[in-house]
Amino acid sequence: MFLAEEKVREHLRYEALIPAIQQALIDFSAGRVEQPARMILRAGNAEGASNGWFAVMPAIAGDMMAVKTVTFYPGNAELGLATHMAMIELLSRATGEPLAVMDGRLITEMRTASVSAVAFAALAPLHFPSPPRSLGILGSGIQAHAHVRAFQHAWAALDDIRIWSRTPAHAQRLAALTGARAVAIEEAAACDVVLTVTSAPEPVLHGRLLQPNALVLAVGATGSTLRELDDDVLRGSFVVAESRSAAERESGDVRLSGAKVNAELGEILADPASCRVPRDCRIVFKSVGMAIEDLTAARVVWQALNPDRRPAK
Repeated sequence: MFLAEEKVREHLRYEALIPAIQQALIDFSAGRVEQPARMILRAGNAEGASNGWFAVMPAIAGDMMAVKTVTFYPGNAELGLATHMAMIELLSRATGEPLAVMDGRLITEMRTASVSAVAFAALAPLHFPSPPRSLGILGSGIQAHAHVRAFQHAWAALDDIRIWSRTPAHAQRLAALTGARAVAIEEAAACDVVLTVTSAPEPVLHGRLLQPNALVLAVGATGSTLRELDDDVLRGSFVVAESRSAAERESGDVRLSGAKVNAELGEILADPASCRVPRDCRIVFKSVGMAIEDLTAARVVWQALNPDRRPAK
């Protein structure tokens, strides 16, 4: 069974995906997921920023196995092509039977936004004395749009969305689509919650722009030498990640600042009291993306198409 993006879009909904991602992160932190480090190869197709990469991401969880192959070619934007492309193969854990192969671009987009929505829903009540109302977004691409849609399912009090982009016209376009406002970076960074979804290789968010107790959701700059956040953002912050080892291995924001991960999101979801999330300093959630999230999203699609079928046990 091959599922093109149009078929995936028909069957992948945030209403089902967000709770499934929440449970997957709990399972990951509890040791119920087998997931080796992703393998990344440089394509060698060009020099500098146009040099693409190819990654392989396998995982085993529950009754299924999956592997995602994903590419990132920043130069594709100038060609009118997607910068990220992916394919996901879903298999039965019991027999190794291939269950489906599906386009992974939309899955990557939606599972990433769902992780941030889960992080917000878990961290905001522990951190803020009252529900936050403002969201500042740094970035105006596909992930920025996907995050607004995901937050609409997890953040009932959200009524002030501010968008900044290095290309003001892009910020204005996204603002018109989402009911947000295009603003200067200082105004976006002054929000209760700040989301970074840029492709910048060097910091765009500086600690001096943030409120002392801001919640920062850092999603872009996935790579051990890439950064969206300066040292001042991370200095003194309580740092949360999907995976300690992945963030400390793959996130330039964490590695190059010398920050340590204080808790995994799955640990907080399983037992909020055990992690003692503070209210008197900034919280930084760093997302790098994991194969279990892709497996989980692909499983949601497969089950929607096969409601009466389960893989052999």
